[in-house]
Amino acid sequence: MSCASCDTLTPGLIDLDDARRRLLADARPLTPSESCPLDAAPGRILAEPVNARLAMPGADNSAMDGYALRIADLETHPNGLPVIQRIPAGCAPALLAEGSCARIFTGAPIPAGADCVVPQERCRIDDQGRVHIQGEALPGANIRRRGEEYLEDAPLLPAGQLLDAPALALLASQGIVEVEVFARLRVALVSTGDELVEPGMPLAPGQLYNSNRAMLSALLRQQDCELVDLGIVADTAAGLRDALCQARDSADVVICTGGVSVGEEDHIRPVLAGLGELIFHGVAMKPGKPFAFGRLHRAVGDVPLLGLPGNPVASLVTWQVLGQACAGLQGRRPRPLQQFPVKAGFSRRTTQGRRELLRVVLDPTEPSPVVRLAGGQGSAMLGAACQADGYLMVPGNTPVLEGNDYVFLSVAQFAV
Repeated sequence: MSCASCDTLTPGLIDLDDARRRLLADARPLTPSESCPLDAAPGRILAEPVNARLAMPGADNSAMDGYALRIADLETHPNGLPVIQRIPAGCAPALLAEGSCARIFTGAPIPAGADCVVPQERCRIDDQGRVHIQGEALPGANIRRRGEEYLEDAPLLPAGQLLDAPALALLASQGIVEVEVFARLRVALVSTGDELVEPGMPLAPGQLYNSNRAMLSALLRQQDCELVDLGIVADTAAGLRDALCQARDSADVVICTGGVSVGEEDHIRPVLAGLGELIFHGVAMKPGKPFAFGRLHRAVGDVPLLGLPGNPVASLVTWQVLGQACAGLQGRRPRPLQQFPVKAGFSRRTTQGRRELLRVVLDPTEPSPVVRLAGGQGSAMLGAACQADGYLMVPGNTPVLEGNDYVFLSVAQFAV
């Protein structure tokens, strides 16, 4: 591999940014599209671009509660303008007669002949019911022009758009009741490890409760995926092979946790070599070094496989930073990681050769962004992950020095 960061990488590991680029390049929509009514579309991914059916706004309308008038009449009628119309929203106004004004409300159409709306706070009504304004009246003031947001046939939403509340409101404002969306991605989840036990079962010495299953199930459902849960698989090559074959035949994507390191009980790599291909294994990041990406071969289209580390924080971090780069498999538009500079409120020694993602919290007492450690930084310590606002991205071979600037990666972006 040739890259600018190779000199600082642990041999055999690829750079985190390079891993994301490879995943993004491989992430093409895997599912067909289907028609979906708007009230069932929250969280779905738009499969086709949508153009505006209507101009928005559909007519010139008032941005304020006030009085619609003709500016020239203010000079020719210094004793005030009589109110001859009342125009609420949804009403069709009459032509504004010369030398008069109209009481108008927010969203109501502008009457022909008016060229300005004066807010009611700047208007005074005299004893004869005539309107006098305070301050200057400017042409077009407080008037929303027809089509100033969209004209008919203008692009409204692109394919790959997540249909969240604002997007659904925009579609509804166009009178749209049904859209074409990608079918939900079916994701098979395989947990490996003889030491794992499901919550609710008794623990024998040396065993652990399977926290990755609960975490990844929640994350996948958060992404509107359909989950195919294959449970805990024994740490044998034969058991893993059977599970991966079942996963390959029942899902669009396979996610494995554990078994991706290089120990004698880590079978993902050799089994994957027999069922497909390994694209890359090992990323220069901490936590998350064992992350693997490959494909399971089948007659009709290969199935992507993401191999996440077994330690729960490493599994969480690699899913958020790398696994979500595969959002394109759902048809989503790829988004860059949202990062911004912060100051470190602590010092910490360097990490050899790997970019470290420290779990940190933003200090609300500081006037500018400062982060502090959320707690213990071990790759099995979920407490700090629960508290963290994000990750401090520390380059390999670089110590953290209190007061210095570093890159902060917010976890809030991974919630949608």
